[in-house]
Amino acid sequence: MNPDLDLGLERIIRAPRATVWRAWTDPSRLEQWWVPAPSRCRVDRLDLRPGGAFVTRLSDDGAEFVPHLDACFLAVDELERIVFTNAIDSTWRPASPAPVPMTATITLNDHPDGTDYRIVVRHSDPEARAHHEKLGFAEGWGTVTGQLATLTESMTPR
Repeated sequence: MNPDLDLGLERIIRAPRATVWRAWTDPSRLEQWWVPAPSRCRVDRLDLRPGGAFVTRLSDDGAEFVPHLDACFLAVDELERIVFTNAIDSTWRPASPAPVPMTATITLNDHPDGTDYRIVVRHSDPEARAHHEKLGFAEGWGTVTGQLATLTESMTPR
């Protein structure tokens, strides 16, 4: 991770890695945690393979859904890593997404308490990184990671 260009987050999720992976790869589960509540998410496309589409929509009122993410998967290593970028859209066209172009890497590793969940979001320059941080990277990605943890931990027998 380059501290001048990247933002990161790490959390131990008290659920097996396979459960966390399914929450990322099953559209009905992804919709439950991918955007900060009380907003709602709808998954339009989740083609989990390199070059596959990652398209979601967002609703603040539960009725009208507007574009949220139009991205492309770059790497998918089952149960271990997902990499996507919004700098290329789901049709492989160069994009200039709002609020900032980025490439996100999500890694899952076994941990004695469940899953070591790590996110690194890469930016093209220090200004883009600073802009993303100022917009609330830690709060936004932290919130959805918390929602992911709540969902997957509730699915794990104690």
